[in-house]
Amino acid sequence: MMNINIQSLHFDATDKLKEFIQKKVTKLEKYSDDILIAEVILKVVKPETKMNKEASIKLSVKNDDLFANKTAESFEEAIDLCAEALEKQLVKYKEKAQAK
Repeated sequence: MMNINIQSLHFDATDKLKEFIQKKVTKLEKYSDDILIAEVILKVVKPETKMNKEASIKLSVKNDDLFANKTAESFEEAIDLCAEALEKQLVKYKEKAQAK
């Protein structure tokens, strides 16, 4: 079971948002058993624009780190986009690992 660390910079993430992140990130485990730690960082960038919610997720896997950073209108949307990007990276990571 991986550890999930969630940091929200300059605001307090709601429990609902944290639960959403936990669910999304935990689903990534079905792509690889090698995920050790997931670090999620949330921040608001450019408050004057709509697309100002930035999420980044770093997955520490055996012998590597996978990373995704996305900006959207909501943190949920940004997390969704990060999760999609990481799914693809995990599939490639798994293929590489199996090829060895």
